[in-house]
Amino acid sequence: MKKTLSFLLAALAFTGILFTSCNTKPFNPEEEEQEPQELEKLKASVPVTNNWIYDKRPSITIHIQNPNSVSTTADAKVRINTDQMGSVTTIEKKGVEIPANGTLDVVLTTDYDLDPGFYKAFPAVNGRGVKTFNFGVSPFEIVSAPDMQDDFNDFWQAAIDQLEAIEINADLTEISSNSAYTLYFVEMQSIPDGLTGDPVIIRGYYLEPTDGKKHPVLMHFQGYDTLNSRPSISLPGGNGQYAEFFLSHRGQYLNRSTAAEREKVFGENDGKGDFENIYNDWFAFNFGDKNGYYYRGAFIDCVRAVQFMATRSTSDMDNLFAEGSSQGGALSYAAAALSPIPFVAIAPNVAFLGDYPDYFKIVTWPGDVAKANQGSMSDEEMYAFLSYFDTKNLATRINCAVWATSGLQDGTCPSHTQMAPYNNLKSKDKSMTFYPEMQHSYPSTWTSDIDKFFKDRMK
Repeated sequence: MKKTLSFLLAALAFTGILFTSCNTKPFNPEEEEQEPQELEKLKASVPVTNNWIYDKRPSITIHIQNPNSVSTTADAKVRINTDQMGSVTTIEKKGVEIPANGTLDVVLTTDYDLDPGFYKAFPAVNGRGVKTFNFGVSPFEIVSAPDMQDDFNDFWQAAIDQLEAIEINADLTEISSNSAYTLYFVEMQSIPDGLTGDPVIIRGYYLEPTDGKKHPVLMHFQGYDTLNSRPSISLPGGNGQYAEFFLSHRGQYLNRSTAAEREKVFGENDGKGDFENIYNDWFAFNFGDKNGYYYRGAFIDCVRAVQFMATRSTSDMDNLFAEGSSQGGALSYAAAALSPIPFVAIAPNVAFLGDYPDYFKIVTWPGDVAKANQGSMSDEEMYAFLSYFDTKNLATRINCAVWATSGLQDGTCPSHTQMAPYNNLKSKDKSMTFYPEMQHSYPSTWTSDIDKFFKDRMK
């Protein structure tokens, strides 16, 4: 009997009918195999941290949002290149858990110090790019060594001497007047496009305070004009606190306006006819000829405009200031470097014309124009020519206060090229402000900020 029972139990166990309680799960006939949930894609962004300016090791944050009701994992990484697109490193964190309906900030930091300079970051989550952006590392330690030729100072002194021999012959046409200032359209003579020839006529707007008192002088220098279309001219405004001059240097802006355009803006025909740009592309004009190059004349035009202001009874030349963006920033540097009348302070924004050898490696323009007009010059000869007109070399002559501003995402005048003059300034009172998301533009508070900067330094 015992043998029969044992045999029966063994047979049941073999067929799977008998289970122990710890392995038994109640059968539920309503249970069916569930399809896996289809997850929405993760959302990602890159917040600005530390103004995207770092001391040694950048720490880049990727903000990841999980819109799903279940947690999931993500691979986060950032590839880093130099601003000249040389590969530097890739930082990655794999399998990072993002909570259900939640967010997570993934911080990616290099494990070694980066050299001073500007870099481009390419963040990605699960292989999808998030936001490409530029950032800086120790920008005030970037070395953009001056490369001026031995006759650099003599060259510019000769240009100033040439200007001194030419009468200003200023012609003022009143456009409008109110209780604060009178607005004039001004024409005056500057140096020719070379060592000989007739003086070039340059133009601008002059705002003269009407109270008869002396006022600090503010020079405004303009950006690069639009080559392939007529400029849209307009009248400037002021508040009578400064005596102000808005320079249109040779061939640009007012200097290529038509009589009809001016009549529309001025309210009457000034009888001066149409003004034409005889230079075509200004950057290319007489390229390779240092004595006839466009920017020799344009830089000296700034000095002439300062000299004009010195002739006006309401100008306090002990309080001389300048501002400008892009090309206007370069002209601000040039005016401060070359004017025999010293400036108290200048404010160059997103300044042009800095450190040509590096400039041409980072962005296309104006390097493509330079190379198209290089002719038989070697690269060494071309950069030796351009060194006379490089703001990093002019900066070695500047001692006044400087507030420079730069947009880190500027694809026209990259921050690298703006640090070149800034780091070579002799000024003890200088500062640089980086706007992390700004491109080639003005800061939104530019007018009020420069006004405060200048007023804090008035004598």
